[in-house]
Amino acid sequence: MKLHFIDRSNLDVNSFTIKHNVYPNFLKIWHYHPELELVLILKSTGTRFIGDSIEKFKEGEVVLIGENLPHMWLNEKKYFEENSNLVSEAFAFHFKKDFLGNSLLEAPEFKDIKILLENSKFGLKFRKINSDVKIKMQNLSTLDGFDRLIEFLKILMDLAQHKDIKFLSSTGFINTFKKTGNENLDKTYAFIFKNFTNQITLEDVASIANMNPSSFSRFFKRVNRKSFNEYLNEIRIGYACKLLTEHRYNITTICYESGFNNISNFNRQFKKITGKSPSKFLKNHLLVAN
Repeated sequence: MKLHFIDRSNLDVNSFTIKHNVYPNFLKIWHYHPELELVLILKSTGTRFIGDSIEKFKEGEVVLIGENLPHMWLNEKKYFEENSNLVSEAFAFHFKKDFLGNSLLEAPEFKDIKILLENSKFGLKFRKINSDVKIKMQNLSTLDGFDRLIEFLKILMDLAQHKDIKFLSSTGFINTFKKTGNENLDKTYAFIFKNFTNQITLEDVASIANMNPSSFSRFFKRVNRKSFNEYLNEIRIGYACKLLTEHRYNITTICYESGFNNISNFNRQFKKITGKSPSKFLKNHLLVAN
């Protein structure tokens, strides 16, 4: 799906913005923006896409999305039917990572919030969140000025101190999608992310960067301190780890879903990168989850 940039420049006027969205369905656009986004779903069900995380969502969930992290809430088909009376309702808060100023975030009292904002780059889901926090989020729009800012900080502190937080996107995705300022390199990262589950070669990626394969190979290794194949395998194994924890496919299926073309190479790369076999990784995850 095509990735869209959304401009939210009105944040130059306010520290953060609040939107109470009530529509027949949510915006069906895979998009990103430099602002962080805190979302409370009040009504609606469907599938949530955040980075390389794909999960079902339901009413009552609270999610924090980091800057430039692609995302989309896609409603179930019944929300798009012509005579549907269903409603999608959510509160969305947008703010820049430095909305308090960098010096204030360095204060000891803001340590937990600073860590929260740093971790938001993965996308965070707050499980079993207290209903009081959700009520605060809904009531925030009734406040103005300083009172509204203080209450928003209290909400962020509540979330920062919450004990049951799920990281959504994989490290591999975050590293791939990171912007470098080098247009050709950014194009290659975007190409790798979009195609890593398919068979792609050094020649394919070098052509995106307008370089010959040997020159690109040396350039890529100098920038990333690892070869293109090592980098690609890390992306694929990161994605495989997410699929394993979601319990949707067996190990053989995940091998091919992650872009590998044989199970022996998948097992070898998985153990090389994670230190465990896929079955051992899954067993450890189940022990932690239970």
